[in-house]
Amino acid sequence: MCNLEQLFFPTDDVDDCPIEQVRFTVSIKDDPTLPALTFRTWFLGFIACAVLSFLNQFFGYRQVPLFISSVSAQIVVLPIGRFMAATLPTKSIRIPATPWSLTLNPGPFNLKEHVLITIFANSGSNGVYGVNIITIVKAFYFRGIPIAAAILLTQTTQLLGYGWAGIFRKFLVDSPYMWWPTNLVQVSLFRALHEEEVRPKRGLTRLQFFFLVLTSSFCYYIVPNYMFQSITALSFVCWIWKDSVTAHQIGSGLFGLGLGSFAIDWATVASFIGTPLATPWFAIANIMFGFVATVYVLIPIAYWTNAYEAKRFPIFSPHMFDDDGQKYDVSRVLDQKTFKFNHEGYHNYSKVNLSIFFAFTYGLSFATLAATITHVALFHGRTIWQQTRETFRNQIGDVHTRLMKKNYKSVPQWWFYTLLALVLALSIYTCEGFDRNLQLPYWGVIMAAVLALFFTLPIGIITATTNQTPGLNVITEMIIGYMYPGYPLANVVFKTYGYISMTQAITFLSDFKLGHYMKIPPRSMFAVQLVGTLISSSVYFGTAWWLLESVEGICQPHLLKKGSPWTCPGDDVFYNASVIWGVVGPRRMFGDLGQYKKLNYFFLVGILAPLPVWALSRMFPKQKWIGLINMPIILGATGAMPPGRAVNYLMWGAVGFVFNFYIYRRYKRWWARHNYVLSAALDAGVAFSAILTYVTLQIRNKNGMNWWGMELDDHCHLAWCPTAPGIVVEGCPVFK
Repeated sequence: MCNLEQLFFPTDDVDDCPIEQVRFTVSIKDDPTLPALTFRTWFLGFIACAVLSFLNQFFGYRQVPLFISSVSAQIVVLPIGRFMAATLPTKSIRIPATPWSLTLNPGPFNLKEHVLITIFANSGSNGVYGVNIITIVKAFYFRGIPIAAAILLTQTTQLLGYGWAGIFRKFLVDSPYMWWPTNLVQVSLFRALHEEEVRPKRGLTRLQFFFLVLTSSFCYYIVPNYMFQSITALSFVCWIWKDSVTAHQIGSGLFGLGLGSFAIDWATVASFIGTPLATPWFAIANIMFGFVATVYVLIPIAYWTNAYEAKRFPIFSPHMFDDDGQKYDVSRVLDQKTFKFNHEGYHNYSKVNLSIFFAFTYGLSFATLAATITHVALFHGRTIWQQTRETFRNQIGDVHTRLMKKNYKSVPQWWFYTLLALVLALSIYTCEGFDRNLQLPYWGVIMAAVLALFFTLPIGIITATTNQTPGLNVITEMIIGYMYPGYPLANVVFKTYGYISMTQAITFLSDFKLGHYMKIPPRSMFAVQLVGTLISSSVYFGTAWWLLESVEGICQPHLLKKGSPWTCPGDDVFYNASVIWGVVGPRRMFGDLGQYKKLNYFFLVGILAPLPVWALSRMFPKQKWIGLINMPIILGATGAMPPGRAVNYLMWGAVGFVFNFYIYRRYKRWWARHNYVLSAALDAGVAFSAILTYVTLQIRNKNGMNWWGMELDDHCHLAWCPTAPGIVVEGCPVFK
C-alpha cells in the first residue's frame, strides 16, 4: 500500500516503511536545501525553552499547578517566525576575523525551523526532577545545600540520558519498526499548520481563534487567581451538611472523595493530569473507570472496614501520621546532625502510618508496573518480538532512513560517549564532593547508571511500539531503600539518576525520531537538544531557587498567609516519599517489619489483571471495544493522586467527555480544526494572567479582598478529621 501523497507528488523513492500508520502520515519528500539551524531557530527556540521552563516551574509550586506543553510554543512561534521572515533584513553579516557570515533572514520561515524550535521548547516542558530534591532539602528538611552542588545535580540528572540515547539510537531511531506512535500526532499537526489556510466564510482562521481564546482565558483567570479563589474547588455537599465529618469526607473535592464537587477554572481541569483535550477518548474512559473504581469502591470499603486502622487518620492525605493520629514528627526519627535514621528515636516514638488512600496509591503503583509487563507481553509481545528481530536484521532501513543517510551527516557516536563519560564523572563528583551533602556514595551513582542502561532498551522498545512507558520510580526507591536504608537524600538522588536518566533518554530518542520523520539534520537536532537541556535545567533551577529564597513559608501551608497559593503539592508528596523509602525504609513499611506488607499482593493482582481482557479479546475478536480496555491505565488511573485531587479528575473527565467524545463525534470538522489550538490557548492565557498578577500584585503582598471566596479551599474543614473513637485532633470532633 503506497502513501496517498505519491498519487499527487510522484517521487523516485518508494515508501517501503513497514508500518502502515507511518506510510499514511509521514511524507517521503525532503528538501535538503532548506535552512534549519538559523538565527530564527536559535532566537525563538531559546525564548520558547526559557519561557516554558520558567512557567512550568513557577506553576509547579502553586496549589493548582499547570503544565504547559510544547504544543503552546509550537502554535505561538509560527506567526512570530513568519513575521520575522517578513521584516528582518536579508543581507548577510560577516563575522569579524573569520571566514563565516550569517543572515538574520535566510528566506521564508520553513517547516524544519519550526520543528527544531518545538524540540527546543520541549526541553522546557519536560520538568527537572532534580529540582524536587533541592526543594525538599530547603523547604521541608530546612537544611542548606551548596549552590554549586544544586546546579550540578540539576544539570547532570538531565544530561546523563544522552549517553543511553546514543548507545541505543541505531535500534530505536534508525529502525523503521520502532515507529513511536505519539510522534505521528506531532507530524500531523506540523503538516496541518504549514498548509495554506483560507479563512472560512463568517469564521476565523486557527490563528485568530487562538488569540481570541487566549485573550478570554487571560481575562477570566483573574477571577479564580485573584478575586474568587474558592471556585477552583466547590463542594456543595459540605455546605448542606456543615457539621458532618462523613459528609465532608464524601463531598470534599480537595481532601475527600469529591462526590458532587466541581470547579469553574481551567487550571483545575488541566493541572496534575494534563489537558484532556489532547487525550484520546478511550484513554479518558479507562482513566475515569479506574478513578471511579478506586475512589468510590475500593477506598470506601477499605476505610469503613477500618483496614490498616484507617479511621484513625484522614481518608485522603499525602502526609504521614503517628499512632495517635497526629502528623508524624520526622525530626524524632531523623538525627539532625548526621541526617540519618534514628533507630532509638523510632522505637520510642511510633511507626509511620498513611491515610488509606495514600497507602493504596503505593499498592496500585505496584499493580500498575506488573500489569504493564503482562499487558505488553500479551497484547504486543509478538509484534515487539517480530519488530525487534527485524530491527537487528534490517541494516538498510526504510525510505526515511535512506533519505536521512543520503542527505545529512549523522551524529558521530563518540560525541555521545564523550558526553556520557563527562556527565557520569560529574555525577560522581556531585555526590561524593561537597562533604557528601547528597549522601549517595559513588557506587550508588554507578548502580543507578547501570540500572538506567539496562532498562533503556526494553522500555524504549515498549514505548516505540505501544506508546506506553513503564516507570521505574517505585522500583528504584525500593532497591536503594533496601540496600542503603536511613538516608533520605541518597534515596531520592539514586531514584533521580536511575529513573530520570532513563526517562530523559526515551525523551531524546522520541525527539530524534520526530526529527527523523521530518528530515531534520541530525547534528542540528543534537545541538538543539543539548543546548535546550542546558537552558531548561538552568531556568528551572534559577526559578526554584528564587522562589525558595523569596517566598516566606513556601511549601508550608501553616506558615503561609491566608490564600497564598505556594503550597507545593507535588513536592509535599516527594518529601513524604523520601521519608517513607529513605528515612524509615521499605523494610519497615512494606517488608517483614512493616504493617503494609500485604500491599505486595498488588504485584500479583497486576500480573493477573490483563489476562481476562486478553482472553475475552481472543474469544470475541469482532468486539473491538474489548481491546481498548487497558488494565495498566485503569490500575494506574489515580497515580497522580496525591497530589492530584478528586475535583481535578472529575473536571478533567467531564471536559474530556464533552470535547473528545461528544464534539469529536458530532462536530468532527470543528474538532479537527480547533481542538488542539483551544487547548494551547487556554494554557497560555492562564499562564500569562498568573504571571502578570504575581509580578504586579501578589509579589507585593496585595492578595485581594479578605472574604470567604478568597480562601484557597473548598470549605470542607472536617474532611481532614479521623473518625476512630478517642482520637483527638485540633479542630475535629472526638468520637466516642
